[in-house]
Amino acid sequence: MTAAPHDVHVLDRPVAASLDGHHAPFARRHGRAVRYRTDAAVFAALDDPADPRAWEDAVHLVEPDTPFVVPGATRWPDDWHAVRLLEGVQMEGSGVGPKPDPEAVVLGADDVPEILDLIARTDPGPFRPRTIELGTYLGIRRDGALVAMAGERLHPPGWTEISAVCTDPAHRGQGLAARLLRAVAAGIVARGETPFLHAAATNENALRLYKNLGFTLRRPMPFAMLTWGEG
Repeated sequence: MTAAPHDVHVLDRPVAASLDGHHAPFARRHGRAVRYRTDAAVFAALDDPADPRAWEDAVHLVEPDTPFVVPGATRWPDDWHAVRLLEGVQMEGSGVGPKPDPEAVVLGADDVPEILDLIARTDPGPFRPRTIELGTYLGIRRDGALVAMAGERLHPPGWTEISAVCTDPAHRGQGLAARLLRAVAAGIVARGETPFLHAAATNENALRLYKNLGFTLRRPMPFAMLTWGEG
């Protein structure tokens, strides 16, 4: 990818900044476009979304029946079609009080089937079979079953995104999400980095939780799930 202008903050291009750095092993590139390996994440980035040549390059990264999500994009050429549009927000967590949690356990590859089941029942956002490899994911179990989780996803320089925050409906109202958010933040802060996250602008309960924990609104961040070709 072409280096971003000096006045562009890394959080304004979190996917490109992650794939140019910490997550380079997960990158697939073609010219002016880059995306995550599809088994790790659904996100893609363009050098300049206003440049038609970047979208032409992006065509080479599209795979059948696989989401192609470009955070921040609001316009695209006519031969691209929006499958889903989400009005999101980006929040930064320099004010969050990190706190390890003794009940939180590190999740790994063996936990992926159970993670995907929890994700399917709670819909916190896209999670792929190898998303677990992008950072540290923590969970809380009750009677052996995974009932809540949160972890690290995008990783631009100096920052780490907290993602996949979810709780089984039968265990909500116990503060598990807040505990896991602070526990994940503790690992991020210990590395000398700052947590941030993305959320749907309409998810009032989640936004209230994040604000109560010390996250502050940084900017709107639309998410466009796109496909290429005849719609």
